[in-house]
Amino acid sequence: MTEIIERPATTGPITAPNWGLTKFLDPLPIPPVLRPHSWWSQDMITIPMIVKRQRLHSELPESTLWTYGGHFPGPTIEVRSGKQLRISWSNEIDGEFPLAAVQGPLATAPASRPGRELDQKGYSIIEGVADLPSWTVVHLHGSRTNAGNDGWAHNAGLKGTSQLAEYQNRQQAMPLWYHDHAMAITRFNVHTGLAGMYLIRDEEEDALGLPHGDHEVPLIITDRNLDTDPVTHALTGQLLFKVPALPNGTLLPFTGPFNLVNGVIWPHVDVDARWYRFRLLNAANSRFYTLNLVDENNVPHNEAVRLIGTDGGLLPAPAELPSAGLTVAPAERFDVLIDFSRFPGQKLKLRNADPRLGGVEPDLMEFRVDSRAKHDPFTLPEKISASYTRLVHGTTLPEDHDHVWVALLLNAEGHPELWDLEQVEADPGGQGIIQLQDPNGGLKTFRMIGRVFDDTTGIFIDHDRWAVWNIVHVANGGPAHPIHIHLTEFQALFRRAFTTTFDQATERTTQPIDGFTDVPLEKYEEGWKDTIIVNPGQWVSVAGQFGGGTGEFMYHCHILDHEDEGMMRPFVVHPPEVAKFHVHPGGSHHHDG
Repeated sequence: MTEIIERPATTGPITAPNWGLTKFLDPLPIPPVLRPHSWWSQDMITIPMIVKRQRLHSELPESTLWTYGGHFPGPTIEVRSGKQLRISWSNEIDGEFPLAAVQGPLATAPASRPGRELDQKGYSIIEGVADLPSWTVVHLHGSRTNAGNDGWAHNAGLKGTSQLAEYQNRQQAMPLWYHDHAMAITRFNVHTGLAGMYLIRDEEEDALGLPHGDHEVPLIITDRNLDTDPVTHALTGQLLFKVPALPNGTLLPFTGPFNLVNGVIWPHVDVDARWYRFRLLNAANSRFYTLNLVDENNVPHNEAVRLIGTDGGLLPAPAELPSAGLTVAPAERFDVLIDFSRFPGQKLKLRNADPRLGGVEPDLMEFRVDSRAKHDPFTLPEKISASYTRLVHGTTLPEDHDHVWVALLLNAEGHPELWDLEQVEADPGGQGIIQLQDPNGGLKTFRMIGRVFDDTTGIFIDHDRWAVWNIVHVANGGPAHPIHIHLTEFQALFRRAFTTTFDQATERTTQPIDGFTDVPLEKYEEGWKDTIIVNPGQWVSVAGQFGGGTGEFMYHCHILDHEDEGMMRPFVVHPPEVAKFHVHPGGSHHHDG
């Protein structure tokens, strides 16, 4: 049996319009909750992928969406740590692909405007998107599971097929999420609505007495664009994938003018004057959010906010928000507490202060605090997770571990790439060379051994072994990349800035990268993560243990446009007893360094 809990939304008054839509008009919807139960040690449920027509705002016509179980976002799946769940993800999607996809010059028609602007602004249809079939594969992001259950990008299936996946859930309490991961079209499939949240619960979390029930709320944030009628210019409700193109034809990632929370544009929620727990997820294709809690005059009140968890679980102690707000990259999750008892009878907003807004409305949603005092059994504790251990070389991080080296860059055409690197004794000359003056290990020389997904696999890690991933963003400028590594939770060890010497034209460093400056980690960055922001001119080092599953997995940039266009590479986790018999290029079983 599967228990489905639907939570009704609340209602409220009209406020000011924006793009012809009234802000904070609609109540915040809460996705239905699936809590699988059985008398046996495992459960199995079926979640169909189906077409659904849904209003993204009550003043809009309905939008055609692809959904999990008829909901956008999909149902929140709640499980207990250690209790296995099997899901049959059933592709039952009918009809045409629901996106209108266009490209055009950024200078003449900003992609942050609704409508195609095909005639007067130089935009054109992106060929082939309208012809895409419903070809889907589900990745449970953050899950430790065998590779056969992980949503390998090439293993998507067409309508009438099912993906059978087994999730052991042998993980501490943490927020995961599920989304489509089909090769080359993830950005389009997720954009149609294929995403939802998955929560693992455990006894340590239970013992904290955190706000729960109606006082624990998922906030799944994303952005969209919408088409307009060519005559009336009214919004039609059709999803519009509108992206700018550079003069050389390179498409920039999607960002849209409409921000949605739980599938609704600019919603509001009525809250009691007490502590609430929000499970925050950035499910956008590429948009970063820098979040602040502000009053009606846009004055920040982040002193009422505490972070208690990240992608991989609970923090050791509550952390304050950074002074400029909490930056949340695509795929990152945060466990957030807000004390509304400080604001009886007031209205507050969740507001985006990210400098990459590009003129888009910064308000995301409104909180309407009840004026009556409420009894609140919750008191913010000084400590959150007693099981948390900070990774330190030689103690909690074993000395015997592997090193993986990855480069992020802009290639000769100005397109972002992700390279697997192999350490070599000396500079062999030619392209694809990165040299780095390691403060702890002298000169290191690396050559590129893979730059697109289907190149030779270059990373092999023994099951249950610890590995330190060194991610070096050598581009001269360019975007920050949120890097996601499947199978593991990791901790950031350090973040170092440097002046890059990488030359795009020759695709190599002109001299060894040196002159590193430590960039202090935010307190929450010391928590368990599976996605980490790597800025241009930075070397970020993370450490994780690769247990809980074996097989061939993926790591990639979680800007979905970048992932689809090449910034994704495979790696293998296999038993050490098998590794000695495995013959593969290079002859080494690990990336030691």
